[in-house]
Formats: sequence, structure tokens, C-alpha cells
Amino acid sequence: MKDFPIPVLSVGPGSQIDDEAVDFIGSPGEMNAFAPPRMTLEVDAASHAEALAFLDALRDRMAATRFGAPLSLDLAALPAPVRAVVNEALGQGEVSATVAGATPLRIQETVFAGLWRVLGEGGVDRIEAGPMPAAVTAACDAAGQRSLPVTPPPAGAMNAPAVLRELLDAAARRRAGDAAHIVNLTLLPMTPEDLAYLAASLGVGPVVILSRGYGNCRITRTALRDTWWVQYFNSSDNLILNTLEVTDLPDVAPAAPEDYAESIVRLGEWIDALRDD
Repeated sequence: MKDFPIPVLSVGPGSQIDDEAVDFIGSPGEMNAFAPPRMTLEVDAASHAEALAFLDALRDRMAATRFGAPLSLDLAALPAPVRAVVNEALGQGEVSATVAGATPLRIQETVFAGLWRVLGEGGVDRIEAGPMPAAVTAACDAAGQRSLPVTPPPAGAMNAPAVLRELLDAAARRRAGDAAHIVNLTLLPMTPEDLAYLAASLGVGPVVILSRGYGNCRITRTALRDTWWVQYFNSSDNLILNTLEVTDLPDVAPAAPEDYAESIVRLGEWIDALRDD
């Protein structure tokens, strides 16, 4: 698996500019058909066999573990040739993320939905299985503020003060498991001053997620508890849907149970194919 850095993105006006690292596709709704990764590495038979044994153990643990329960396997302890085969066999999927903190992390979904590669400083290199790696939730829980200071809006702001009050109220009242509270900024008259005021007031939290699963979507955690800025872009990098969501995690980011179940089956089939080569 190659490096998968994504830029740490700000939110609000101008956040969609100068992001040449992302190759955008057309519009929300497009889904990539599953295709197994291309295997190009040539390693000795023993390393190949050990890598398949690791993947077998991973698949068995996924099948035996309830979806959403903690499941993590360390890759750092594997010999380099074995780890290289595992990385290539799992490939890269549609969702990537960065997590800021004392140990910054880079996260990449594999081609198998719900199976994640987690990399960080100090030799952190592991595979996690589930809706989203635990570090994402932990970072958000640790950093989210229950309230934010409200400053006077600038001249030219129209609807941002009301939107901010709505978000602050929704975040304060929200309990775990509540339905998402969504404010669709695309449907509201919003001036540049409105967007700048919201961006400055909400701040940027520790997590940025990039999803290509339903078009191209940037999901940025704000400094406000449970509040995310979700932005969809078209192939010209123009913003086509702009929402603020008060929820545990926007639906576009985590793996779904049915996709995870399918990943278990596909991973088993892929291991068999690799073993037959």
C-alpha cells in the first residue's frame, strides 16, 4: 500500500481551492464497483504464505466479532516482506482521514469496506475492522466543546447568526444515538460574510475525512461538540452541496453493516484466489 496523505482542510469559503491532490469525479451518487487490488510484488514463498495466514486470521476474527466491537491487528510486528504483501492485497478504498493530536494518524480504508489501515508516528501501523477506527471517535470526544463564544457578526452577514444559534442549541441538547440535525446551507441565502463568520465561529476540530463513496465529499469536524461541516464537490471542484450536521458521524463516512458483511465474504474469496496463484 502506498502512502495516502490527504491535506488537512479548513472549512468555509475558499476551502475548495488549490486542492490538486484530489482527483474529483462527477457528482454524488456514483459508486465504484468492487475490484481486487493488482498484485505486483514478488516475494519468497514463505513470506507469501505468512501474509495469507495473517489475512486468514483477520477474516476469521472479522467473522467472529460483532460489527462495531473493537478489532485491531498489529502490522508493525510483521516482517517487512510479509507486511508488503498484506498491504498490497488489501489495497486502498474510498475513504481516508487524518486525526490530529499528540500522535497524529493517517487512516485509509482498504478496498474491503470497514477494514482500515491506521498509520502514525512511533511505529503505529495496524489494521482495524469496524464502521470507523476508534481513534476518530476518541479524538472527537476529547476535543469537542459543548459551547462556543459568540462574537458579533460582521457587516454583510445575514443568516449566519441564526444558523450558529441553531447549531449551538442542537449540540447542547443532543444525546448519543439521536437523529442527525442537519442545516443545509445550500438552500439558504448565505453571503461570503455569513460563511466566513460560521467558519471562524465553529473552528476546526481534530478530524478531516475525505470520502469518494458517494461523489467527492470532505467532512471536517468543527470545534463544537458533535458538529461536522460536510461539503460535496463536482468534477470541477465546485461546491454543490454544503451542510452542517450535528451527529456522531455523518452517514457518508462510516462503513455500513451490510457492506462489512460483504467484505468478509470478498476477503475470503480474495485469499483463496491469491492462494491459487
